Amino acid sequence: MQSNNPVFRNSEEFNRVGGGQMSDPSTWGTGLPGTPTQTSSAPMTIDSVVQKTGISLAVVIVTALATWVLTPEITTTSGNVSSIFAALTVGMLGAFALSMVNSFKKVISPALVLLFCAFEGVAMGALSKLFNSMFEGNIVMSAVIGTFAAFGGTLAVYKFFNIQVGTKFRTFVIAAMFGMVALSLMELVLGAFGSGTGLFGFGGLGTLTAIAGLVLGVFMLILDFDYVEKGVAAGIPERESWRAAFAMTVSLVWIYTNLLRLLAIFSQD
Repeated sequence: MQSNNPVFRNSEEFNRVGGGQMSDPSTWGTGLPGTPTQTSSAPMTIDSVVQKTGISLAVVIVTALATWVLTPEITTTSGNVSSIFAALTVGMLGAFALSMVNSFKKVISPALVLLFCAFEGVAMGALSKLFNSMFEGNIVMSAVIGTFAAFGGTLAVYKFFNIQVGTKFRTFVIAAMFGMVALSLMELVLGAFGSGTGLFGFGGLGTLTAIAGLVLGVFMLILDFDYVEKGVAAGIPERESWRAAFAMTVSLVWIYTNLLRLLAIFSQD
């Protein structure tokens, strides 16, 4: 069964997962046309996915902290936000471009995954610092804690309730994700011309989209857990741990940004 998730759809190894017939890697051929070739790498394991995800998140966190420290402080009198917006723009554009490359690349590149994480960290550091200066309360730390709590809670629910991911659920989540991205791009264009709708602002509509985005991020994590579990069971190559790490990093950043926006909205009340 081929995945609807673009991150995994272009991986030949992941597309062998869930098809009903799992071939034993030890019986694979060594180069005959039309047959899988034997891989010399070790199979992907839960430990390898945890390690690669930890490395990816560490790059995001380190670059986010560096961006926070190296950019000028924002005060009510200085109005020094140009460098923050510059870092946010560069980080967002770089992360978006590399997310597309990594999503549609058949052979995953650890270097490109880590470069994506670096750009994502720059964007998250700038966004966090901007929100920290705009809203009262330590919403940044609360969002960080909430993101990891969401990860742990989702993993616990997935394992304890033995959640089975079906085709309809996958299709819904991926369609909703692309729909949210499309709405974000539309709002960005409209905002540039002074015609924003407030979908991603701090009003009523912004609250609804933040909640929807948060729920969608949790659903994205469920898809990630499902593919990792199936990939480990199928014994796919260890390098695919980087693809799984990339997918979970995207999901966690998605959750963090929506949770941060939601906390910012609540802090106004």
